[in-house]
Amino acid sequence: MLARHGQTPLSVDRRYSGQGDPDLTELGVLQAERTAERLARLPGLSAVVSSPLRRCLGTAERAAEATGVPLVVEDDLIETDFGLWEGLTFSEAAEQDPALHSRWMSDTAVPPPGGESFAVVRARVERGLRRIVSENPGGVVAVVSHVTPIKLAIRAALDAGDELLFRLHLDLASVSDVRFYPDGPTSVHLVNDTSHLD
Repeated sequence: MLARHGQTPLSVDRRYSGQGDPDLTELGVLQAERTAERLARLPGLSAVVSSPLRRCLGTAERAAEATGVPLVVEDDLIETDFGLWEGLTFSEAAEQDPALHSRWMSDTAVPPPGGESFAVVRARVERGLRRIVSENPGGVVAVVSHVTPIKLAIRAALDAGDELLFRLHLDLASVSDVRFYPDGPTSVHLVNDTSHLD
């Protein structure tokens, strides 16, 4: 089960939020609590895996504590490094270099200035996913991460093209049920569910 972190001050203003480490807002803490409660109810949960950033750890720590399962920090699940665009709005980043921003929005090999391309992030995330699957054979794992790594996990499960990154929307604190099997195909059972926040 893949869970996106809750609201931060940067997400309120719709700013690029990559490898910086902002805290959750008051609403984000509530979202983290409700998401953790949902993850803790997963039948057979064997581990909780989290990005190292605080906005993810807030949910992951609560879920692990509620269930007594191990919490594993996985550096490969950290968000994209947005480089010089970190903290900027979409419009502000586009104004800096409209041609580059336009290419970045359609080509996963193009990085933001001083940052990572989605192709680089994809390789990193897929490496992390392989490690999680191999270390938890047949296990149910809750993963708390960010929008790009979760989209990339869904992309890998569907064996979809790069365009999925630019077309799939994931809400804050949403969960997606993606099942990876060490000896067979993957399957996607649920995407972007926020019913636990109601």
